[in-house]
This record gives sequence, structure tokens and C-alpha cells, in this order.
Amino acid sequence: QVQLVESGGGLVQAGGSLRLSCEASGLTLKSYVMGWFRQAPGKEREFVGYNSWSGGRTYYTDSLKGRFTISRDNAKNTVYLQMNSLKPEDTAVYYCAAAEQRFTTVLGVDYWGQGTQVTVSS
Repeated sequence: QVQLVESGGGLVQAGGSLRLSCEASGLTLKSYVMGWFRQAPGKEREFVGYNSWSGGRTYYTDSLKGRFTISRDNAKNTVYLQMNSLKPEDTAVYYCAAAEQRFTTVLGVDYWGQGTQVTVSS
């Protein structure tokens, strides 16, 4: 049974940083593309980015390039989302995602985490 468990969310002031973690079980991380989505209240789930199987390629939605960084530690079966220069509009539930192929929409995701809340105060 595949499980993705996010942690690291919380309340942060604008301009601050947070690092989210997603620990995977029931799958071998290097065999999966791992990524992140987010969902703000009243909005659709939005693609943030992904990190490819070996970690050699990372792709982000244009609006977040330069502030967000996805990395992974395959030995720990964990993927990370480093978020810098946070803005109030980054407030959302952040979801870890896994798939055997690259994805940029929710339709391409095979497994989801339960989500972790990130709140950025102004």
C-alpha cells in the first residue's frame, strides 16, 4: 500500500521560508516522478512542480520558478519542497504527488498525500 505523508507546514510571515517533506512508503522513490500541488480555498488544485525519477530533472510552473525548489533523497524515500520569499498568496494546502510518468495536471498523478497547510501572513 502506497502512502505519502507530508510534514513541515505551518504559519510563516511574508518573506519567510518553509521546507515541506514528503515521506513515501510502499514504493521505490527512484522509480517515480515526485512532485507537489497546492490548493487554495475555493480554487482548483494547482501544479507546483516535479522532480524526475533520479532527481536529475526538475520542472516548475512558471510563476514559482526561482522561489520554490524540489529535491529528493531516494535513500530516505523522501522528497522536499523548499519555499522561499513566501507571499500571502502562497497560502494553500500543499499536496505531495507521485506518478510513474511526468505530470503537470492532477490527471497524471497516481498517488496523493493527505496535504499539509501552509499559511503566510502579511
